Amino acid sequence: MEWSKHYEWVLNIVHVGVHVVDKNGTTVFYNQTMAEIDGMEREKVLGKTIFHLYPSLTSETSTLNLALKKGIETVEAMQTYVNLQGKQITTINSTHPLYEGDEIIGAVETAKDITRIVRMYDQTLELRKELFETKKKGRASKGSADFQFCDLIGTSANFQKALMIAKKAARSLSPVMICGPTGTGKELVAQSIHNASIRREEPFIALNCAAVPKELMEGLLFGTTRGAFTGAIDRPGIFEQANGGTLFLDELNSLDLLLQAKLLRVLQDGKVRRLGGDTEKEMDVRIITAMNIQPAKALEQKILRTDLFYRLNVVHVKLPTLQERKSDIPLLVTYFLKKFNEAFGSNVHEISDEALQLLRHYHWPGNIRELSHAIESAFNVMDIGYERLEKRHLPEHLLQTTTVPEQVSIVPQAGKIDLPNIMEEFERETILQAFKENDGNISQTAKALGVKRQALQYKLNKYGIEK
Repeated sequence: MEWSKHYEWVLNIVHVGVHVVDKNGTTVFYNQTMAEIDGMEREKVLGKTIFHLYPSLTSETSTLNLALKKGIETVEAMQTYVNLQGKQITTINSTHPLYEGDEIIGAVETAKDITRIVRMYDQTLELRKELFETKKKGRASKGSADFQFCDLIGTSANFQKALMIAKKAARSLSPVMICGPTGTGKELVAQSIHNASIRREEPFIALNCAAVPKELMEGLLFGTTRGAFTGAIDRPGIFEQANGGTLFLDELNSLDLLLQAKLLRVLQDGKVRRLGGDTEKEMDVRIITAMNIQPAKALEQKILRTDLFYRLNVVHVKLPTLQERKSDIPLLVTYFLKKFNEAFGSNVHEISDEALQLLRHYHWPGNIRELSHAIESAFNVMDIGYERLEKRHLPEHLLQTTTVPEQVSIVPQAGKIDLPNIMEEFERETILQAFKENDGNISQTAKALGVKRQALQYKLNKYGIEK
């Protein structure tokens, strides 16, 4: 069987650009994905040399040429060049020399197009640079953190414990690490710490470490110097932009290990050197980090450096899941009703008991963010003028995956309804449930139920409820 045609077919359907040249730098294979990246036709590329196709590259900046002439392998390097139509393109390349014995007979390059990502990255940095320059000129003094501790809703004991630690951390300049699953409100807590600190009038800059390609992250963090790579310009990184304020690094465990080492060096020295630069600038930045997995797991999987963890985990804030603070659901629902009333121009002022029970018994894998989306979804399907959120308005997946236990019922004897007994049984079950959800904390349970502490203490004794 002749396999070469099959190999060529496979290389033409993969979503990675493939470019093969012979020892003279002449193109002998060029797949369809590479043609789409470069904006050229395959037939017109075959037989053309590297520098005919990419005139903006030089013998030192062309990874294919370096592989041919010096046998240099390049793994996932960023390369920016201009195609024959004058369009600037940025790719992540891996390039390898091809050998026959000890002789280099050609080179192969695979490429992933990140032009759009880089363009968005540049636009983001330009906006941040403008804000940075505006602040330097004294036209703006406030940071960019919107939330404060008074905006964080919840009376459950585990949530209040986390807030207590965070509030104390706001009094110092020590690094803070906030841990909790996605949707538990880590950035809201970080903003609250900043706004309660002496740095409240300085910048607050947040960066999700999982949202930026690792090849761009170093320039984003530390800034760039003109000529550091093709297309690079003088631009401050977010460390410089956050100088005097707070830098919040979300999903720290997604940061490349090499960059974790460079971040550690900056934290130890208090100095930043721009990518491609030869001078260092002193920085005064308070670091708050967050992770959506437990630190022990990140350390075990070796995706987080141990020395960086100990440097940043000076104050540890563990946010509970919504499953662990279900007593807060009525308060959160009230908040979201008000929020979406304003957004939708509605007047939904209550939620049915049946709908609330469903929300209380759902397992909430997406935590508070998922609860917010569920309420927003309900607003989208409610008829205009409707004033109560019903069970039927909630998303279908909640209805299908949630089992609400049957309520305690008292069977009347001899046709007589014992209302006081029914009410006492319901009161006892409600208090018992709230007491469990607040870990036996009497003050927090009383607050959750909307009664005085002394009244709750009496009821606990009456019904024989103990921690």
